[in-house]
Amino acid sequence: MDLNVLWFILIAVLFTGFFFLEGFDYGVGILMPFLGRDDTDRRVLINTIGPFWDGNEVWLLTAGGAIFAAFPHWYATMFSGFYLPLLLILLALIVRAVAFEFRSKVSCTRWRTIWDWGLFAGSLIPAFLWGVAFGNLIRGVPIDASMTYVGGFWNLLNGYALVSGLTSLTVFMLHGAVFLILKTDGEIQQRAYTAARRIWWIAVVSSLLFIVLSYLSVNTFAHLGIDPGTLPIVAMLALLISYWLVGSQRSGWAFVSTSLAIVAANLAIFRLLFPNVMISSLNPDWSLTIYNASSSPYTLKVMTIVAFIFVPIVLIYQAWTYYTFRQKVTRESVLEY
Repeated sequence: MDLNVLWFILIAVLFTGFFFLEGFDYGVGILMPFLGRDDTDRRVLINTIGPFWDGNEVWLLTAGGAIFAAFPHWYATMFSGFYLPLLLILLALIVRAVAFEFRSKVSCTRWRTIWDWGLFAGSLIPAFLWGVAFGNLIRGVPIDASMTYVGGFWNLLNGYALVSGLTSLTVFMLHGAVFLILKTDGEIQQRAYTAARRIWWIAVVSSLLFIVLSYLSVNTFAHLGIDPGTLPIVAMLALLISYWLVGSQRSGWAFVSTSLAIVAANLAIFRLLFPNVMISSLNPDWSLTIYNASSSPYTLKVMTIVAFIFVPIVLIYQAWTYYTFRQKVTRESVLEY
């Protein structure tokens, strides 16, 4: 395995970790205005992800930095072509972060309501647009021979990408609902059970539609053949099984199931891309690959050494965080605080 392949795999792992962890963050933020009947309920919901959300976003920062350093042409083309969607994601994440910090600074119902909806929008927009972005990556976008994106914003809002965005949005909402089942009790937990069962149907339908369109709208059949491989099958089976696990109140295994669905689906997308990083819809020969978009071998070598030193440290720290704050969040604990 050469370093180009290694860094493609590492970036795939970073994005997979980001969507697995930040996915339930987004889901909780989207569901919060609907599952929280009063201010105490909403504080409970926010506190379930309070210790984790900022650490989860480190995975995104690391993935973006890895793309910039390992595949600078990919970074330049993607950020110029997807400038407006990525700007919207950035603005949404800023509003989301501010909402976490500012919500409880003033004891005013209107003030808190504004930031609650800011948290909702700051979670919904990225959850949808990340799906749109990755849908366009595997469908292909207008890239010319000089690795320049020559399309416009509306090229990105095609039917396939919108279905991809709906799929990521609903799966993240399901993931968040299952996480809330794990982290809460009482009435809030029962509302999360109900939400998970309702959202599951939309997530399954959108996922099946996304799979069908992947064979009709992109070169999936030419790339994979009739057999899509193990990863998409695992992702779909895990999503299907999660309904039974939620219904039987096996919340821990339900969370494992939705997590496995997200991880397997994201790895399947990167498998479908490989060895491309951005596919040109104008000419396949103009696609960006792990070789024509990469940095120098020396840069990749130095990055590999640094990654193998610091990535385990980050993983250990984040595992410690989740272990430390593993207890359920209850109304009583919020009121005591």
